[in-house]
Amino acid sequence: MAPTADSGAHGGPGRRPAAHRAGGNDLVTNQSPPNFTQHVSEQSKVTDRVSRRLIRIYQLYSRTSGKHVQVLPNKKINAMAEDGDAHAKLIVETDTFGSRVRIKGAETGLYICMNRKGKLIGKENGQGRDCIFTEIVLENNYTALRNARYDGWYMAFTRRGRPRRGSRTRQHQREVHFMKRLPKGQQPTHPGQHRPFDFIHYPFSQRTKRTRYSLQH
Repeated sequence: MAPTADSGAHGGPGRRPAAHRAGGNDLVTNQSPPNFTQHVSEQSKVTDRVSRRLIRIYQLYSRTSGKHVQVLPNKKINAMAEDGDAHAKLIVETDTFGSRVRIKGAETGLYICMNRKGKLIGKENGQGRDCIFTEIVLENNYTALRNARYDGWYMAFTRRGRPRRGSRTRQHQREVHFMKRLPKGQQPTHPGQHRPFDFIHYPFSQRTKRTRYSLQH
């Protein structure tokens, strides 16, 4: 006699899978674990209004001009400032817990933004996505700043320190490479964090002395 659909108590075709057996403690689910990488990627694309914002102060040294980025009172941006110039001091605010930032001149209070033509301009209100840049650390240890609104457009300057339109920029170009530097005369916030290691000498116990004696003999 052929087995029925309800038979198979010993592993036949009618046996129910373990996930549907009776008993709440034996219930097995096939839910996948949360994808943290995807969560970070999604949250990094929107403004974080919950986390505490990190504020840093530094200068941006242009690889091509050999000078520093500055925000002038007439709302113009260039990379012609010398080390320590007042308009070269920048206040950098994190926009997300990722690597998106807003950059404004400490002297003028104007944010560095990019218009639809790819031109860098200074704005009093930096809440728009055109005033947000993604920091990208390159293999050569320089930093590139990609605009959040115009994907693929970067902050860039020519050898003379003039701003270059974002539509003409690529990540591999020297014009988009910058180095972060502290303002002239400013010390790191935690100067002791780079101190060399201090070796701590613990007194030998009787057990330690016996162990060393046995190893030597």
